[in-house]
Amino acid sequence: MSEQRFNKLISVLSQRQPDLTVLIEAVDKPHNLAAIARTCDAVGISHIHAVSATRSLRLSQMAAGGIRKWVGLSKHKTTADAFDQLKAENMQLIVTHLSDDTKDFREIDYTRPSAIIAGSEVEGVSDYAIEHADHCISIPMLGMAQSLNVSVAISIILYEAMQQRQLAGMYQQQRLDPQSYQNKLFEGLHPKVSQYCKQHKLPYPELDRHGNISTELFNLKK
Repeated sequence: MSEQRFNKLISVLSQRQPDLTVLIEAVDKPHNLAAIARTCDAVGISHIHAVSATRSLRLSQMAAGGIRKWVGLSKHKTTADAFDQLKAENMQLIVTHLSDDTKDFREIDYTRPSAIIAGSEVEGVSDYAIEHADHCISIPMLGMAQSLNVSVAISIILYEAMQQRQLAGMYQQQRLDPQSYQNKLFEGLHPKVSQYCKQHKLPYPELDRHGNISTELFNLKK
């Protein structure tokens, strides 16, 4: 384990934003999900949500440069199921939707726990999502096109959220809970060992201050 990689992981995990996420409805293009996941990783999001009829939908389908190791995916059968979970996590539900009464996306306070919800490019978000949203937002368009590619739109909104959170000092403090932080650090530093532990339902060994396994609890089988 190089010192450079260890310090990179420490930096990344220290800036993760557990109360910022994205929910995509009607996912039918894995490459869009891949692009969204890359942006989520870039702004410090480590978990996203999707409503999809595709049973096999998973991050391993994505040509996302290994991002699936750093961004988890929760799949939901219905938007109602997803909203129930996000509400239980005290998230404000912010739906991207073009209409006469939507807010400019920059008017939202993204320093609050926030879930950004977007639909497919063809159908947009569902009526259920619009009816149960805390806010409906849109990105101003000055050309002939009425909307952006969903991954582009999500990127623009998330970078606004990141800017607000940076100004509020939310990236200057560790916001992952200690156990999640340690688990993610271990998985990033020792992927083979973490996989072995998961397969055999074993707790992760402790790490020393340099990120090395301090105690050998078992011998890995090659």
